[in-house]
Amino acid sequence: MKKNIAVFASGTGSNFININNKIKINQINGKICLLVSNNPNSGAVKFCIDNDIKFFIYNHKKFPNDFNNKQLIDKMLFYNINLILLAGYMKKISNHFIDLFNNKIMNIHPSLLPLYGGKGFYGMKVHEAVFKNKEKETGATIHFVDYHYDTGPILMQKKVDLTQDDGPIEIANKVLKIEYEIYPKVVDFFCNDKILWKNNKPIIKE
Repeated sequence: MKKNIAVFASGTGSNFININNKIKINQINGKICLLVSNNPNSGAVKFCIDNDIKFFIYNHKKFPNDFNNKQLIDKMLFYNINLILLAGYMKKISNHFIDLFNNKIMNIHPSLLPLYGGKGFYGMKVHEAVFKNKEKETGATIHFVDYHYDTGPILMQKKVDLTQDDGPIEIANKVLKIEYEIYPKVVDFFCNDKILWKNNKPIIKE
């Protein structure tokens, strides 16, 4: 039985679009039931409009007093969501929300965590820091979400080598290729019940 997926995205939604495309060609045993975005003008929302995917705009302007994400939780329950994917989502989720969907929320981060993680490290800011520090390699990390930025249990990482000629944009492009490769793979593992937990650490049973 296919798992019900919600994707949270604030920007272009390129990982969201990539995962949706993999679902279309049956490479992921799941279905995207809902996109959540704080940004009604985002590329992710435009993709939903063009492709008849349901979306929910959730921000402080629309829900100024929803401190525990009750409106968001209600949406997850309505769609019977099994897996939540953060894909460039720029808002912090409440602890109450995380408790309710424990081990069901994944995030992708454009570095080899714990390097270049935490508050303030996102998108190009990560790649600029990698470039500034003359790193020889970088990569992408998929992890489950806990109460803090980028500190949850790591599920998968992949590295990419960097050259002296790689500026922040080249680094970003290299990392994005890795993201497109490993995020759908891990999502499919989850959808096929291949992620087990041992001592609070996720293990992939291939």
